[in-house]
Amino acid sequence: MISDALDRFNIENTGIADRTPLAVLVRDPETCQVVGGLTGRTSLGLFFLDLFYLPPRLRGGGLGTEILQQAETEAHARGCRTAVLYTITFQAPGFYRKHGWKRLGEVPCQPPGTSRVFMTKELTAPAGEPVRSG
Repeated sequence: MISDALDRFNIENTGIADRTPLAVLVRDPETCQVVGGLTGRTSLGLFFLDLFYLPPRLRGGGLGTEILQQAETEAHARGCRTAVLYTITFQAPGFYRKHGWKRLGEVPCQPPGTSRVFMTKELTAPAGEPVRSG
């Protein structure tokens, strides 16, 4: 309800109605149950990466990189040129840095010595895709 009301307010003030969920999901091949993936949204030229999780058994083999690239490619196709996220110091800031994300800042949180790390990335056309202007 609050999100929808804020979206209507934004549309009234920008004339742009483009808030769209974005998800890249990983399913167990036997049960078809979602076991991980990425969720976010695109809006007003920004890709907001909200949640990204893979079970430990699926980490380290390139699947995370593939999921992130798929999401960034889709966001770019939707007209987004910038992406934003936050992670926590014990989660994945190194993973995102490795993929071209830059630190915007940090805000301390619990437990002591931990911070939320806010990051951004300029999205570019994937190799072989023409750059659209306009």
